[in-house]
Amino acid sequence: MYSSISASHRFLIVFAIVFAGEIIFSLPFHIARFFRPTLLEVFSLTNTELGDIFGVYGVMAMLAYFPGGAIADRFSAKNLMIISLATTALGGFIFIQIPSMTTLSLLFGYWGITTILLFWAAMIKITRIWGGESTQGIAFGILDGGRGLVAAGIASISVFILNSSIPLASLFDSTADKTQALQHVIAFYTALTFIGAGFIYFIIPSANEQVLSNTNKLTTLDVFKNLIETIQQPKVLAQALIVLSAYCAYKGLDYFGLYASQVLNLDDVASAKLVADASFLRPVVAIAAGLIADKLQPSRLISILFALLIASYLCFMPNDQQWLLQANIFITFIFVFAVRAVYFSLLAESKISGAITGTAVGTISMIGYTPDIFFAPIAGRILDANSGIAGFSNLFLLMAVISLIGLISALYLSKFATNKK
Repeated sequence: MYSSISASHRFLIVFAIVFAGEIIFSLPFHIARFFRPTLLEVFSLTNTELGDIFGVYGVMAMLAYFPGGAIADRFSAKNLMIISLATTALGGFIFIQIPSMTTLSLLFGYWGITTILLFWAAMIKITRIWGGESTQGIAFGILDGGRGLVAAGIASISVFILNSSIPLASLFDSTADKTQALQHVIAFYTALTFIGAGFIYFIIPSANEQVLSNTNKLTTLDVFKNLIETIQQPKVLAQALIVLSAYCAYKGLDYFGLYASQVLNLDDVASAKLVADASFLRPVVAIAAGLIADKLQPSRLISILFALLIASYLCFMPNDQQWLLQANIFITFIFVFAVRAVYFSLLAESKISGAITGTAVGTISMIGYTPDIFFAPIAGRILDANSGIAGFSNLFLLMAVISLIGLISALYLSKFATNKK
């Protein structure tokens, strides 16, 4: 990959992909993940209403995954990513106006298209080719770890922006102060998304970028044949279930800020800081998981991680040891980051042809990322039905069951890979 350019420029290319890969999801996801209590208050939303808004995003994203995979097999990844970043950033101008729930739903539906259709499969395909067949684990570990470092670093700056914008929140006008502070955070993320598009435009050389794919001449018939070949493979369904389970776990991280606020009794800034601090684990964990996956076998590592996740969720059952609960938050983040970092390295382990990488990613993602549709609405209703620790206990029990599905699927793939060897 990019063999004709210098090592320093190759590093910049990886940085641009990593930065863009995280920042494109910052407007629809980061603000709700790191500032959920503030977001709910400023927009006057319940957990159920916010969950339904994310459901709209999920429906549009699901419809975009497969065609996005086919598009990634035919067109320049660089151009696709630039368009995605720019159009996503434009939505920030609406978000900053603190729109009504109806407008917010339309906005998240719009983001479901802009963040997925032209971006997701293109990014995964670039990473697979860059990593080579023997180092898929570390390639995807670097991608996810780098994305985690970007997310945590930007979140920490955003917490500072939020805190400095409401240094002495008035008892009689605190919501107005928080609204202005959140608008500053939204403006910050909007600017960074535009910057991400600039990085891709100026850093990735167009001529070299074209060598990433030898399949950009695919005909419509070729795309249809790729789809038939992909959906006929049981290992693709198993990978999709692994992604689905891991993505539910990742979506579950969005609720730990609210958990810290409602169960651990931390204020808005402290709860956001706790989640931001935990997010700094992602770079180290992701790269370590990638290295281990290349040595151990991705499906085996993922099996172990899902088993550990089940145990960690069960440890959130009601108890009075606040230090233990806070420690378990960090432990859960570690396991989630690790499994998320390496699940796409299963593409190489399963010997899926490089010629249909985009199609395979689109198919797996179309199933695996359906939690964008159902997880937030279900979680919101669970938490609104029972306040405090009771609601979160029910949510963590659901998470444990979903992780069991991931464990079974990973064990199947591990057995499949062993038998093939």
